[in-house]
Amino acid sequence: MIQPGDLVQLVSPKGKRYLRVAGAEDELHTHDGKLDLKSICDLDYGQCIRTHLDREYRLFKPTLYELVKKIERQTQIIYPKDIGYILFKLSIGPGARVVEAGCGSGSLTLALAWFVGFQGKVVSLERRPEFAGLCAKNLSKVGLLDRVDIREQDVEQGFGQPEADAVFIDLRTPWDYLDQIAAGVKNGHPVGFLLPTMNQVTALLQAMQDTAFTETEVVEILVRHYKPVPDRFRPQDRMVAHTGYLIFAKVYKPAPTTASGPVEA
Repeated sequence: MIQPGDLVQLVSPKGKRYLRVAGAEDELHTHDGKLDLKSICDLDYGQCIRTHLDREYRLFKPTLYELVKKIERQTQIIYPKDIGYILFKLSIGPGARVVEAGCGSGSLTLALAWFVGFQGKVVSLERRPEFAGLCAKNLSKVGLLDRVDIREQDVEQGFGQPEADAVFIDLRTPWDYLDQIAAGVKNGHPVGFLLPTMNQVTALLQAMQDTAFTETEVVEILVRHYKPVPDRFRPQDRMVAHTGYLIFAKVYKPAPTTASGPVEA
């Protein structure tokens, strides 16, 4: 049974989608008529609700994909096609402690918080207060704010916390902060970057030479959707192609050495 405060996806007869909170006091006004959001709590996912014009809307439990795509945004978001690969490359799972720099509207932050679980923690550094506030608002809507520590802080100051299991950087000039990034992640653990242009990628790769970063990878992910109509099966007319370049590496901080060999930690 759907409970008050649950997020529900409502789908119109023509496939338009709305993400709303069940039990809210207001109504949803659509071209098909008004929907009473309080009455959703009498139903379950997979059932239907009717507008005052007797149009039928289907109720679904929103997936993580849909939560990310529907967040309120003031910036370009990191798309689910990129987020999935980021989560795998950074090995994000229950109990992980991850730092991100540049949360923007919070699409990646939401996914990180989802996967670290109750035992993990996401530390999000954002120097612009309007973006930090929007990210917090989006996380609060989906009940994940308690897993995230949002700090209005510039990466130039360092991370100001114990070394993280993984770090992801979404900043315009990440090469300016390589020392802080390397110091903020555990030795041998992964870091990731997102950059929109080739010029930025080459600048980052040049700066990473002869530093603490190794095992470097650059990747671009493209997803092509198809029309699910058996008699007219073909690609969609439009696709989300380039959204950014993903750069991954691992941090290697060799132990200090003396004449007799490595110094034990």
